[in-house]
Amino acid sequence: MISSDVGRALARLIPYGERMTFPRGVDLMAQGDLSEALYVILEGRVSVLRSHEALQEPLLLAILGPGEVVGEMGLLEGQARSATVRAIEDTIVVKVDAEAVSRCAFEHPEVSLALLRVLSSRLRIADELAARLRAAGGGRPA
Repeated sequence: MISSDVGRALARLIPYGERMTFPRGVDLMAQGDLSEALYVILEGRVSVLRSHEALQEPLLLAILGPGEVVGEMGLLEGQARSATVRAIEDTIVVKVDAEAVSRCAFEHPEVSLALLRVLSSRLRIADELAARLRAAGGGRPA
């Protein structure tokens, strides 16, 4: 869950994007795809799934809902999508392309700070998940 300050800052992205609807079960993005935009979730919920050759089923990384963003990692890194994001209920988002994110962040510096906080939170969650997997015998320590 994101803080209200972060949510208000991320809401500044909404006028810069395009509103889209994804029915339940439809992917917003697929792992490995080119990262051209991030999505601000207005309504509904999505699951974030990471596949790996060592796993029989994709690993559920997160369930995200209104006020949260998804797709920011690949967009900010200029890398391919690191996970698949699937609507788990009918979902309405605003898709904001890379140029618009940059323009918004320049015009509203609090957006950059909010995105940094989101990334920090995602890194913390990934670290905790890695620790749990190692403790369960699912991986060796680094």
